[in-house]
Amino acid sequence: MADQLATSIRPSMPATDEMSPGMDDPKVTVTATEPEEPVAPEHRLPFAHRTAVLLTVILPFVALVVAMAVSWGWGFGWMPAVLMVSMTAATGFGITVGFHRLFTHRSFETGRFFQAIFAICGSMAVQGPLIVWVGTHRSHHLHSDEKMDPHSPHLYGSGMLNMLRGFWWSHVGWLFAPHPRDIHRHIGDLEGDRFTKRISDMFSLWVVLGLLLPAVIGGLVTLSWSGCLLGFLWGGLVRVLFVHHITWSVNSICHIWGSRPYRSRDQSRNNALVGILGMGEGWHNNHHAFPTSARHGLRWWEFDISWLTILVMKKLRLAWNVKVPSPELMATKRIA
Repeated sequence: MADQLATSIRPSMPATDEMSPGMDDPKVTVTATEPEEPVAPEHRLPFAHRTAVLLTVILPFVALVVAMAVSWGWGFGWMPAVLMVSMTAATGFGITVGFHRLFTHRSFETGRFFQAIFAICGSMAVQGPLIVWVGTHRSHHLHSDEKMDPHSPHLYGSGMLNMLRGFWWSHVGWLFAPHPRDIHRHIGDLEGDRFTKRISDMFSLWVVLGLLLPAVIGGLVTLSWSGCLLGFLWGGLVRVLFVHHITWSVNSICHIWGSRPYRSRDQSRNNALVGILGMGEGWHNNHHAFPTSARHGLRWWEFDISWLTILVMKKLRLAWNVKVPSPELMATKRIA
């Protein structure tokens, strides 16, 4: 079994600053080398797990209502606003730069310190352990908008009703389904890395830390229990709500509505609103056309703050082997 879990899954990118022809195909982002197998019992989500997912989806909504009720009459102060923005930025970059571009697609490299920072911040976003997140997303790229895609909105057929069903599934419904049955074939590199696996296994600790940290800061800044409560609500649960639905919008909205400037083997779209709110992740057709690119906003007006973060790290020599597609490669996939 250990040999099966350590199956070689390698991002198909050379260690250069420019992507090579043939290395940008979303179907070869990862390599599955084993035959298909039925879903193993240990891969099914138990009742307790499904309950935890349900609470994770519902509680942030409840927190938003409570936070608005608590703030009613005296306004939304600077302290909860700062905590919400700062925690959104930290956990958002943990997902976009860390979980996605660094760990899933290996679009750049960095040292262990920043790997840990991005992995912990991404875990605080409460979207599942690092290794499970990566395995699910790699499975998505391998089967994008096909039957085995974990969260495609195009599995129900045509028509308005089926589109709505697909939207719901790709946005939230897939969270309650078993993990992709081929997930272990995509995470051999991470499961074999003791450093990364340890951080992933400590997921629950990082979730609790992500909720308590803004509460403690709010309490210390205001020297009051009300400040602690507001920090917990706005910087903790409401922040989780915002980051969740922006991330899930990439799965749903960006596979239904938007533009397709590049050829890809799926229905991925560029959506400007999600592109801005999602820290660059909404330039999704660009990403599926060139999945191992550290830059998703490929045109000057496609704002990609996650790419700017990686670029600054590169300038400071904190990141290296940063992959971006060459103009020639982009031209070969450009749709006239």
